[in-house]
Amino acid sequence: MAIGSTGRKPMNDSVFLDTNILVYSYSFAELDKQGVARHLIDQHDSFISTQVLQELANTLIKKFKASPVEALNAVNESAGNCFVHINSESTIAAACKIVERYAFSFYDSLIIAAAIECGCTALFSEDLNHGQVIEEKLKIINPFL
Repeated sequence: MAIGSTGRKPMNDSVFLDTNILVYSYSFAELDKQGVARHLIDQHDSFISTQVLQELANTLIKKFKASPVEALNAVNESAGNCFVHINSESTIAAACKIVERYAFSFYDSLIIAAAIECGCTALFSEDLNHGQVIEEKLKIINPFL
């Protein structure tokens, strides 16, 4: 199932997608959220991280009972539709500082740190604090509200 366009996407501020956005793009349980997620992917030059791809594969296999091949296909498709940030030692260090300053969990902070390293101005996530601005650079947006 193709979820991203093959042509150039409209130029917008760079956005980062949390794992739940990608999961909804493959889910048929909540079609309204699937539509919103697919629209976000289609309309933005989006960033994801290696962590997001790992979490996507894990969720598809464990929660949705996808086969490993189906999960790998989703990972490959998602990586093809988005820019992929490889988390590094500096990403982890930044995440630790975000944990200390904002009291997010480590893994949420790792997503936030990756988004900031990518220069994104928005992080689309259902799980974080809608409207919160991190480091005066990154705004968290719940696209399902």
